[in-house]
Amino acid sequence: MRDGAPVAEVQQAPVKTCLIVDDSRVIRKVSSKIARSLGYVPVEAQDGMEALARCKRGMPNLVLTDWNMPEMDGLEFVTALRAIPTPNPPTVVFCTSKGHVEDIQEGIQAGADDYIVKPFDEAALRAKLERLEVD
Repeated sequence: MRDGAPVAEVQQAPVKTCLIVDDSRVIRKVSSKIARSLGYVPVEAQDGMEALARCKRGMPNLVLTDWNMPEMDGLEFVTALRAIPTPNPPTVVFCTSKGHVEDIQEGIQAGADDYIVKPFDEAALRAKLERLEVD
């Protein structure tokens, strides 16, 4: 209290995290820049195994994942991610060169919320993420 009036508590917005999973360092850096500009704290992983370990330590709000990666590919990663019990499952977007209709259907069936085909530009990814309005 100050001068008899209660002091208002300042509430900080919760940190929003975006896990970027891609074996390409360049793609991770570009995606991190876009995620940061949308208010996310980017976290990077170079394959599905590393990404899964990161998710088990702390579930992100958003996951951008490639499909073709060593160790554990994106499809295996998303399937394993969706099997983890969590009160707040992340929004998952495949960012991959696999652009056939069958690939997109398989990715969505594995648990992805959306799909963007590489090569994509910054504006396309930004628009996709803004439309998803991840909390």
